[in-house]
Amino acid sequence: RVQIMGAPTHEVENLIFTEEVETPDFEVVENETTISVITAKMKAVFDKDSETLAFYDANGKELFREKPNTKVLEMSEIMGDPTYITAQSFIMQPGDHQYGTGQFQDGYVDIFGLSRRLTQNNSQIVSPVIISSNGYGILWHNYGRTDFNPGETVVPIFKKEGKQNAPVAVAGRRPMAPRNEYEGEFSVPEAGDYSLMVCVGKEGARGGHQVAVDDQIIINDDNSWIPTVSCITNLAQGSHKIHVVGSVEDSVELFLRKVDNTTTFSSPVSQNFDYTVFAGSADEVIASYRKLTGEVPYMHDWAFGFIQCRERYDTQAELLEAAHGFKDRNIPMDMIVQDWQYWGETGWNSMEFDKTKYPDAKAMIDDVHDLGYKIMISVWSRVATVGSRTLNERNKNIGTTLGNNLAAKGYFIPGTEWIDYFNPEAAEYYWNSFRDSLVVLGFDGWWFDATEPDNDYELLDRRVANNTIPGAVYRNVYPLMANRIMYEGFKTYYEPDNMPYVLTRSAFAGSQRYGIVTWSGDISGTWDTFRRQIAGGLGQSATGIPWWTYDAGGFQRVPDQYTNEDYQEVMLRMIQTSVFLPFMRVHGSGSKTEPWNYTEETNRIYVDQIKLRYKLQPYIVSVAKKVTEEGYTMMRPLVFDFANDEEALKQTAEYMFGPDYLVCPVMEPKVETWKVYLPKNAAGWEDFFNGTHYDGGQYVDVPVTLEAIPVFKKL
Repeated sequence: RVQIMGAPTHEVENLIFTEEVETPDFEVVENETTISVITAKMKAVFDKDSETLAFYDANGKELFREKPNTKVLEMSEIMGDPTYITAQSFIMQPGDHQYGTGQFQDGYVDIFGLSRRLTQNNSQIVSPVIISSNGYGILWHNYGRTDFNPGETVVPIFKKEGKQNAPVAVAGRRPMAPRNEYEGEFSVPEAGDYSLMVCVGKEGARGGHQVAVDDQIIINDDNSWIPTVSCITNLAQGSHKIHVVGSVEDSVELFLRKVDNTTTFSSPVSQNFDYTVFAGSADEVIASYRKLTGEVPYMHDWAFGFIQCRERYDTQAELLEAAHGFKDRNIPMDMIVQDWQYWGETGWNSMEFDKTKYPDAKAMIDDVHDLGYKIMISVWSRVATVGSRTLNERNKNIGTTLGNNLAAKGYFIPGTEWIDYFNPEAAEYYWNSFRDSLVVLGFDGWWFDATEPDNDYELLDRRVANNTIPGAVYRNVYPLMANRIMYEGFKTYYEPDNMPYVLTRSAFAGSQRYGIVTWSGDISGTWDTFRRQIAGGLGQSATGIPWWTYDAGGFQRVPDQYTNEDYQEVMLRMIQTSVFLPFMRVHGSGSKTEPWNYTEETNRIYVDQIKLRYKLQPYIVSVAKKVTEEGYTMMRPLVFDFANDEEALKQTAEYMFGPDYLVCPVMEPKVETWKVYLPKNAAGWEDFFNGTHYDGGQYVDVPVTLEAIPVFKKL
């Protein structure tokens, strides 16, 4: 761990390194030019001349080194309080490939050279952690915003006059807001690969961007939640024109950085300069990281079955009808989910049920249990108060009992309806209310939605921790605090072997110790979105948070989804891939997602995939126990198993599901063959479905039908 401590700023809790570990044996060797600290796993060498550190593995191979004159610990100010700007650039070895920083929507798995802004948003989960094919990991220890490879050049992009367009409709998602066109010009001094990050210029503004350089589209992102979008593109020396189609609310900026052999972390709000280095294979790095930040609690065996979810069951009768539908049709299922708005006119997250639609919630739970299923329900960290825009006109001046009590006690982040979890009294009051209203009813799982919170700008320009600390200090750790208060509360209520399943939309470094499952947020049911989810899940796994899934079929769907065969094809491909994710869960907005609502062929294939999941369940359970007991990773970027295979490291969608299975999702419509790369493996590979043997280290065009995606067993 490398730290430089300036004068104290804010007194903040250690939220990442929570575990006590023995100090390893080490040796210090000093000569005229260097000081070396040597352990069994690695060596750190401080150069007295340049005042930089270099890191080596146990065999003396250089991992990376600090770049001279790039260390920053600069006093600054936030809301009138002192803070620090911190940064460090590192020089990496040739051929390095990097993975991590969390779940992003840019479609990159190998993020070497890519610029990313680490802030929490719907469908973006950040952790300032990377791992490398060169045998190291880095944790940048900061709770506020972090910029990964920030752009060195800022290019203003101006609105193109008279170019406001109507809302854009995209199949498989809700229409975007009205569009504006923006344009600008920039030049680069030399040809090469450049990382471009487009920022909408407003915290919390909605994204969905098309970006073109010299009339060539390089980004076509239909995600409406993300305020930044990045890519790496090759540029010729000289001048270039950029054209952006974005929201009417945007104030667009382009951040530009030439891709070189360096990696940079930078934070505008920090407590001190602080990073930690891990050495070893990807598995060793993650296992070591978890020893310091917390191991992963085991899930129940049933959690690895099929989870039925939709937005939403509108009544108690609807939910029970669906549960009986699975039982009557002999379709396997383990848990059914009640999404939001069961509270009706009682107010947003009132923790009460609308009695006209849910006359007896306890009886509903008991009925589900009698059918042999579990049940989960949605809960938020936001509670409606007087005047809330979430209330109808009749109740706007009434609020909710819980919300009004929280407001009276000052337990919200000022100016919002979000719980101030940084105030221990507020967190305890929320937990007690939650326990006494909902936990006592006997639900088996809890779905903590929008734990970013919602979009993280709710923390900016406001103070938290009972109005004592600027929210920007804790900008990225709100989900970690939400995860913690619930987990610690559950430990006081449930028996150790009966802890509930917890699904949440956001997380941070260390969240894995609270046993949470993350999903990729409100995504659309399109091919491009599907591609980006797999990359996002692999980025999440590379940060040590292993339990992940997505809305199979997409949250935003086409209106004619039950008869639209084109949509049903992408839905089935997402469902087929979810068989080989840590958790299999279907979900959709305004949808009846049960299999029997679709065409006969789709229904048959859909049900076959659920049954395949249960055929694999013993294997999945065994891998899940390795996650808990050995620091293992279930959904594995290929760097975990094939770090020396350059072709494997290029793959953006293939991954290992545990030690045995290579998963190759089909991500285009109406294909009859799918090109897969089979990594180098002496014994070769076997087709999971038909047993055909293939040698490793080659690309293969394998036949595919709508029945299944290519999956191969490692021999």
